[in-house]
Amino acid sequence: MNQDIPSPATPLRICIAGAGAIGGTLAVRLSAAGHQVSVLARGQTLQAIRERGLTLHDLSGTTQARPAASDRPEFGVQDVIFLCAKSQDMSALLPQVAPMVGEQTVVIPTNNGVPWWYFHREGGRFDGERVKAVDPEGALAAAVPLERLIGSVLFITAEVVGPGEIRSVNPHLMVLGEPSGEMSERLLRVRAAVEAAGIEARATDRIRDKLWTKIIANISTNPLSVITQGTLEQLYGLPELREVVSQIMRETLQVAASYGARVDIDPLTFVQLGEAMGAFRTSMLQDWERGRPLELAAIGDAVLEMAERFDLPMPITRAMVSLARFRGEAARQQKEQQDNNPQPAAKAA
Repeated sequence: MNQDIPSPATPLRICIAGAGAIGGTLAVRLSAAGHQVSVLARGQTLQAIRERGLTLHDLSGTTQARPAASDRPEFGVQDVIFLCAKSQDMSALLPQVAPMVGEQTVVIPTNNGVPWWYFHREGGRFDGERVKAVDPEGALAAAVPLERLIGSVLFITAEVVGPGEIRSVNPHLMVLGEPSGEMSERLLRVRAAVEAAGIEARATDRIRDKLWTKIIANISTNPLSVITQGTLEQLYGLPELREVVSQIMRETLQVAASYGARVDIDPLTFVQLGEAMGAFRTSMLQDWERGRPLELAAIGDAVLEMAERFDLPMPITRAMVSLARFRGEAARQQKEQQDNNPQPAAKAA
């Protein structure tokens, strides 16, 4: 046994890079389990964590934590680093966390969509190639050694309701897997730590199967939610929206199958499970409402790129991604105009 890696019973040094909905959820749960948690954050979130800590409202009740927080990587070498940022923010985040990565550090990206490391040790005909939509110049692959990465797929619905305050109304699930498929010691150790923190955690030797399960859920609902402003309950429940969701699922299932993925949930089950999530707004809809950049490169463009490798048409998916991009750009421009030209305060009568 490698003595340099702490055992599951030993508190781990864990950095959460990005304290949004997912990062905040992980930071609170792992802190409550006794791990030495630090948070890389900025702006109002950083200020809130320093002043009041983090608060999580989930199925376990209300839990508070006061992890160390900074906007600089000053926490020393970590055992585990969770990268909890949007895909488009990874190019700025990875160089920041690099000083905290040691020879035994495990780095776990948690973002949606197709990850930049997808073809690392994939073992197929595209082994070692790049997903250009998410890492066009190979900067992400170069920033942190790919050997340090463990893949993850998070089935956690959470929303920031205020600086340092997160609400999650569904069970937490995290699936972890080595890109090579190896059931390594470090994989099992991280899984045990996450499980002990009150998050259902599974280790798999086929992480890309679970990636495609989440990719199908993301691409079939996130862009459409921006176009319609619909909740998961509406997207999966209303007949006119459910049909669009189902068509995107069928198109994406073809892509997944072309890469040898085994998706064990059929479209009908997808729809039933999705509708049961309730009136939850997707992360992309939440970003659109705030005028933030949309995570379309990883969730949409990368899937279309992978379809093109096998000359698979995705007409419905392509249309939804294009429409969501149009709406996202319009919202971003509107927010930019509002920020540059704030309205004067109304005078009292």
